[in-house]
Amino acid sequence: MRIALFPGSFDPFTNGHLDVVRRGAGLFDHIIIAIGNNSSKQRYLPVEQMQATIEEVFRDEPRVSVRAYKGLTADFARETGARYLLRGLRNTTDFEYENTIAQANRHVNPELETVFLITSPALAAISSTIIREIHRFGGNVDDFVPFKM
Repeated sequence: MRIALFPGSFDPFTNGHLDVVRRGAGLFDHIIIAIGNNSSKQRYLPVEQMQATIEEVFRDEPRVSVRAYKGLTADFARETGARYLLRGLRNTTDFEYENTIAQANRHVNPELETVFLITSPALAAISSTIIREIHRFGGNVDDFVPFKM
């Protein structure tokens, strides 16, 4: 069984993330959306709330599950039986960052392969950071997330 881990802080989970999961579902038998604890970031939305929200988004998709985790992504992949990491790339800056992380993950877990999907052009400008700022100041973010914030 081809299990992929789609790790991130998902603060919040965006339509870009949704697109990556839906497209990844054509490549893998199961996708685990893994909400990690990034020690360098202060969360805007609680992990428990985001987990429940993402579970609701995928309630009719049995091949997608959602789990929160702490620690190294490569270790969590091993724990869940995932042999692939699924990552979305919006631009070359994302590639440079993600490539470095992919190499480190492969060092920690040599059986882990990272698969990059290029973000769909219509969604490439979406970032959780921008969405948080718009929402924080009372703006409407309905076009950017697959749920009501």
